[in-house]
Formats: sequence, structure tokens, C-alpha cells
Amino acid sequence: MLKAAKAAGKTATLERLAEDYPKGPHDQPQSMCPAFGSLRVGLRMRRTATILSGSACCVYGLTFTSHFYGARRTVGYVPFNSETLVTGQLYEDIRNAVTEMADPEHYDAVVVINLCVPTASGIPLDRLPREIDGVRVIGIDVPGFGVPTHAEAKDVLAGAMLRYARAEAEQGPVQRPRQKDGQDAADRPTVTLIGELFPADPVGIGALLAPLGLAVGPQLPSREWRDLYGALDCRLAAAVHPFYTASVREFHAAGRKVIGSGPVGVEGTADWLQSVGAAAGVAEATIDAAKTKVLPAIRAVLEANPIKARVTVSGYEGSELLVARLLAEAGAEVPYVGTACPKTPWSEADRDWLAARGTHVQYRAALEQDLAAMRDVKPDLALGTTPLVQAAKEEGVPAIYFTNMVSARPLFGPAGAGALAGIVAAQTRGRERFRQMKGFFGDIGSGDSAGYGAQPAAQGGD
Repeated sequence: MLKAAKAAGKTATLERLAEDYPKGPHDQPQSMCPAFGSLRVGLRMRRTATILSGSACCVYGLTFTSHFYGARRTVGYVPFNSETLVTGQLYEDIRNAVTEMADPEHYDAVVVINLCVPTASGIPLDRLPREIDGVRVIGIDVPGFGVPTHAEAKDVLAGAMLRYARAEAEQGPVQRPRQKDGQDAADRPTVTLIGELFPADPVGIGALLAPLGLAVGPQLPSREWRDLYGALDCRLAAAVHPFYTASVREFHAAGRKVIGSGPVGVEGTADWLQSVGAAAGVAEATIDAAKTKVLPAIRAVLEANPIKARVTVSGYEGSELLVARLLAEAGAEVPYVGTACPKTPWSEADRDWLAARGTHVQYRAALEQDLAAMRDVKPDLALGTTPLVQAAKEEGVPAIYFTNMVSARPLFGPAGAGALAGIVAAQTRGRERFRQMKGFFGDIGSGDSAGYGAQPAAQGGD
């Protein structure tokens, strides 16, 4: 497919994807289809229509997953067959579908996503009209052979939208973001948070920024097109999730500074506030006063909720290093962190902090590496992906799914400081129960006893 896509004129697109999202030990994703990330970003935005162009089985899986994760929005689909694909009729069908969907009464933008087969066939979404009746048209290629993780596919769409919005803002006045109840961000310079965060986290980060005279602006990925303008209209951006390469490029093009890491624990929050204050031009005395105000509360929560356990961390969300920092500050031993995301400048401070404390950080971690680390370390608790959690439990090691259990809790400020202690304590208490179950069932469920039905015939039997 990669060779076919290049032969079909997609070389420039694939080179950009390879530069933004360099591959790791595998030439294809080990997680869900990457296009889910872009689909998720589009489906979460108001007044945004999303159309998929790909094989029917792929579209079914993506729509099923999107609705499983709470999307209550129709997903458009442009079917094709060999004839429409080869003759170029598929492009015309996509153009007709976009024209039909582009109703300014209902939509600000229509997003079209090429999956693997249309990308490999060279379907030129860049030739679609930039807008129809005032409705913006965004066409992107998100092939599994070009984007390593669904997390990074969020950046493919977020970056494309940000680029479009930046061009609009450079041409003249644009819509103001909706003012939230009680929001006073218009009175203070803002910080744009980059990454999908737990809903309470932006509020908590806002409380940390207030003593610096700053506020949290519209987040990226955004929930509405007009929020993109607000995201760009910031004093600086914070790449809390460090893999949004295309989006960071747009902030730099807009003349905005971008910092990395996030306010986790005492040391992490102190370092982050220092970075924010310096980038925003805040006086050193004000930064010190902000630290004095917010750090004691975080320290008190950590001391009240110590974690005494050996924990390994694996995932593909992009927040794995931040979670490991928080666990370590709470007293946990964290010998290994594996993230499916690549090494970027915006996670370098977290990597250095962890490495100084003996933690091995594996970027572009493969499942095989996560499994090897879990078996070598023998942790009290493994945080990881579904297959790692399954393997850990088979070996009697308590484990929980990072996305559903860890990402569904606050991570920053005082709220984040106490969020993980409870689940670590609850899960590690179950280790003896796992040991008993493993002892009781023995080897049932493995080898010849894994299936149901006829058993191998006895040697010499009738």
C-alpha cells in the first residue's frame, strides 16, 4: 500500500506523515486503527460533519468504536467498488457527498478522512473545494501505513483545522469563542492546553495559573470551530500531550511559544509553573508567590495518600510519562514506562526526571517490550493496554487498563495528587486473590485445554 500510494501521487503526504510521526519497531500500528483518532476529534466538535472514505469493514469498525466511546453523531460514508476506485469516480462521489453535506445552517466544517485503500489509490482530497456556501472543507489522509497511533491521528486533524483557522485569522476578523459562565479569560492572557484531558483538569490548571495572572483558554483539540481562533489567540501553548507535532507547528507559525510537561506532583508543578511564567514574561517574584500558594496543598495530598508499590506504566495516550512522574512523587517505585508515542522535545523534561530516578523510558514501545518489562520487573501493579493487562492477569499480576482507569481520573494539581493512590491500593490488595485463582485453575485455559471440544486421542486408544 505504501508503494501504491507513492505511485499514485501521495509521496508528499507520506513524507510529511513520516517526518511528523516517525515509526518505531513496527511498520504498522499495534493499537486500534489510527483513523479513530481523527474521527474522534471531528465527532466531538459542534457543527462539524465527518465523512469516511474507506473499505466497508473499516468504516463499520470505526463507527462502532466511535459510538462505543460515546459519539452520538452520524458518520458519513462514501462507498466504492473496484470500478469507481480505478476510474476516479470515487473522488466525484466524495465531492458530491461534501456538496450535499455542506449546509451552513447546520455545519461550520465538513471533514473527509481517507482510510488506507483510498490513500493508496491516490484519491486527491486536496482538490476538494476549500469551502462550499461558507462551510469549510477539510480533507486528510490517515492511513494505517502512514500514522503509527490513533493518538497521533488526533493531531493530523487538529493540525489541519488549526492551519485553516490561522489562515482565516490572518485575513481579517473572526468569530469570538463562546464565553463560558463565570469565565474571565477575556481579562487575562491565556494558556492553550494541547491534548485531550480529563474534564476537571483544565479547571484545576486554571486555578494554578490564576496567581500568575493567566487563564486557561480554549483547549486543543477544540469543541467548536470558533474555539480554534481562541486557542491561537494565547500568550503561549502547553503541549501537555507531547505528540501534537503538526499543531505545535501552527502555534509556532502564529508566533506563540510552546512548552512541554505538565503540573503533576510538587516538583512537576513547580517546574511547569516556572516554564509557564518564564514563557509568558511573568516577574520572577510573582512566579515564586504562585508556587508558594499552590505547592503546599499538593504536597499535603501526596503525603496523605502515599503509594508503596512497584508499578509499571504502559499506554498509547501520550500521558504515560506524566502518570509515572506522579506515581514516583507519591512514593511508588516505577522501573519502566512504555509509551507508543514518539520522543519529542515536549516530553524531554519528564524523561530526564524519570531517568534520574532509575526509570527506563521506552518511546515507540512495542507490546513485546511492554510484556518483557512486566515479566522482568514483576510489579505489584501493571498499568497498560488491553493485551498487556490480559497477559499480566494470566501470570497473577494485578493490572488495569490505562485508558479506562487512569485517563478517566484527574492528573494535575491537588486533585490529581490523590487520584491514583486509591486505585493502586485497591488493585495491589488483590494480588493474593490472583495467586489463589492461578493456583486453583492451574494450566486450564492454556495449551490443549484452551479450546472447547474434542481432546487429542490417547496414544494407542481405540
